[in-house]
Amino acid sequence: MSTLPLRVLSVIPPMTQLNTPYPSTAYLTGFLRSRGVTSFQEDLALALVLRLLSADGLRAVAQKIDALPLERHTPAIQAFVAMQARYLATIGPAIAFLQGRDPTLAHRIVGRNFLPEGPRFSSLDVYMDEDGGDPLGWAFGALGLHDRAKHLATLYLNDLADVLRDAVDPRFEFVRYAESLAGSQPTFDPLAEALAAPLNLVDETLRELTMEAVARHAPTMVLLSVPFPGAVYAAFRIAQAIKAHDPRIITVLGGGFVNTELRELKDPRVFDYVDYVTLDAGERPLLALLEHVQGKRSRQRLVRTFLRDGETGAVRYVNMVEPDVAFAEVGTPTWDGLPLDRYLSLLDMLNPMHRLWSDGRWNKLTVAHGCYWKKCSFCDVGLDYIGRYEGASATVLADRIEAIVQETGQTGFHFVDEAAPPKALKALATELIERNAGISWWGNIRFEKTFSPELCELLADSGCIAVSGGLEVASDRLLNLMKKGVSIDQVARVTRAFTDAGVLVHAYLMYGFPTQTVQDTVDALEYVRQLFENDCIQSGFFHRFACTVHSPVGQNPDEYGIRLKPLPEVTFAKNDVGFHDPTGVDHDALGKGLKKAIYNYMHGIGLDEDVRSWFPFKVPRTTVARNRIGRALSQRG
Repeated sequence: MSTLPLRVLSVIPPMTQLNTPYPSTAYLTGFLRSRGVTSFQEDLALALVLRLLSADGLRAVAQKIDALPLERHTPAIQAFVAMQARYLATIGPAIAFLQGRDPTLAHRIVGRNFLPEGPRFSSLDVYMDEDGGDPLGWAFGALGLHDRAKHLATLYLNDLADVLRDAVDPRFEFVRYAESLAGSQPTFDPLAEALAAPLNLVDETLRELTMEAVARHAPTMVLLSVPFPGAVYAAFRIAQAIKAHDPRIITVLGGGFVNTELRELKDPRVFDYVDYVTLDAGERPLLALLEHVQGKRSRQRLVRTFLRDGETGAVRYVNMVEPDVAFAEVGTPTWDGLPLDRYLSLLDMLNPMHRLWSDGRWNKLTVAHGCYWKKCSFCDVGLDYIGRYEGASATVLADRIEAIVQETGQTGFHFVDEAAPPKALKALATELIERNAGISWWGNIRFEKTFSPELCELLADSGCIAVSGGLEVASDRLLNLMKKGVSIDQVARVTRAFTDAGVLVHAYLMYGFPTQTVQDTVDALEYVRQLFENDCIQSGFFHRFACTVHSPVGQNPDEYGIRLKPLPEVTFAKNDVGFHDPTGVDHDALGKGLKKAIYNYMHGIGLDEDVRSWFPFKVPRTTVARNRIGRALSQRG
C-alpha cells in the first residue's frame, strides 16, 4: 500500500488525434480534482509527433536512413534524402502554420515552391482539370487560400510520416499506429514480441517524453486511457518505461479499447506492464482503486477491475457491485495542463464532415452518457457506454460549457455522444440561447422525426453547425432489420429540415450488412444520390459492416441469416468476428463503386447519372423511382 500522497497522471498515448486532445483525460482529471485528488494530464501523442517532426527529430531520422541499404530506400525516403535540407528548413515554419501561429505563411505554401513535395502530392493530380489548371480550385474556390495551404501542409506531414514508417518503424501512422498488434487480437503474443524488441527511434523518443512527464508530475499512479487499437502499443511502451524507472508507480489501463475488446482478458503477461485494467465508465473503479492503494479498501472490494493474483499468478476479475457516479456528478472536464496552442489543425480528407474531425481544436463534451435508443442491431448495445443511458440537466450542461470556454478561451464544441437525445438538445439549446452563450457545436444524432423544422431552427440558433447520423443501408427492409427506428422518407425530411436551417448534414452509410443483396446496394445508392440531389445531405461516407461479438448480430446471428466463423481461444482482445453470409455477394467489389460515387456526389458531380455507371461491372437497374425523395419531401409531416 502506498503511503505517499496521491498524485494521479492521466496520459493520452499515441496515436489519437493531433488537432484536439482526446477527451478522456480531461474528464478523468476534472472528476478527480472535483473529489480533491491531485491530478495532472499529458498528451504524449501530440508530444511525440512534435518531437519527431522537428529539425532535430528529422536529423535523427536522417541518421537512421544513412544506415539503411539503398534497396530499402522507398520513394518517400528517396524524396526526403533528395530534399533533406529543405525539409529541415521548412519543418518548423510548417508546424507553426498548422498550429495557427504563422497564418501569413499560407501565401508561400500555396505557391508550391516553399514546401518540398514528396509522393503524397501525387494525389493532387486527380484534381487537375483537363486544361492542366488549378488542381485545388474546385475544392477550395477563389477565397480558400488558407485551406489550400493547410491541405498542402498536411500532405507534407503525411510524406514525413511515410518516411518514419519506411525508415524507422513499419507500424508508424498518425492514427492507426501498430493497430494490428491489438485490434481483435486473440493473443497477447504479437504485442509481447513487439515490446520485447529493441527500442527504435520512435520508441526511444516516447520513452524520453514519458520520463520527462514523470519527472514533471512525480505521480504515484498513471492512468493510460486507450480509446483505439492504434493507441495500445504505445500505451504499453509508456507503461514499460514507467515500470523500468520506478515499479512503485501504479499503472492502470482503461478506455474504449479496453471496454470493448478486453472483457475476457486472461493473459497474465499484460500485468508485467500495468497493475490494473478497469472496464467501462472509469469514475467508480478509480475511486475504489484510490481507496485500495491508501489501505482503505481490500482488493476483494475493487470495482470492474482485472488484476494478477499474487498467489496463483492468474488473472482475476474483481467486481464489487456499486452504483456508478451519476453523470450529473462527474464534474466538468478540464484541459488544464494540455498545450492547447500546440495542436495541429490538419486538412487531410476533403470530405466536409471529416474535416471537422481533423481541422480545428474542439472542446469535446458529452450531452448524456450512453444511447437513449440502444436498439441498433450492429451496435454494442449491451455494453455500458451504449446501454446505460443517463443525462444531466440543461443547466448543468450549460454551466460546464461556460466553465470550459472560460478555461480554454475557445467556443467550438464537439458533442461526442453516440446519439445526442433530441429532448436534451432542445433543452440545452434553449438554455444556451437564453445565456447568449455564443458557441458553435456539432455532434451525432439519430435522424428521427422529433427533429422537426422548428427544432432544427432552434438548434441552429443555439450554435449547431453540423450533424451526423446513421442512414446505414438506405433500405427500409434493412433499416427494419437493423432496428434503426427510422425510414427513408423520414430521414429525407429530417435531413432537409437541418439543411434548411443552415446545418451541414453528414450521413454514415454502411454496406455488407447481413442478407444485403446487390439489388439492395444499388437501390441504397440511388436513395443516397437523391438525398444529395435534393440537398438533404452534403456529406457522407460508406463503411464496411463489421460484426462485433457484443452486438445483437454477433449475439444472435441466426436472426440475421448468417453463421459466425469460429473464433480461436481468446486470452487477449475480442471484438470483430467473421461470418458467412448466404447471399455470397462480393461487397468489397461493390464498395469501391459506392465510395467513388459518394466522393463525386459531395462535389456535385454525376448526380444526373444512372447509379450503375459507378460500378465497373454489370449490376441490376435500381427499383427506386427517380422522384422518391422529392415525393417524400412534398409530404412533410
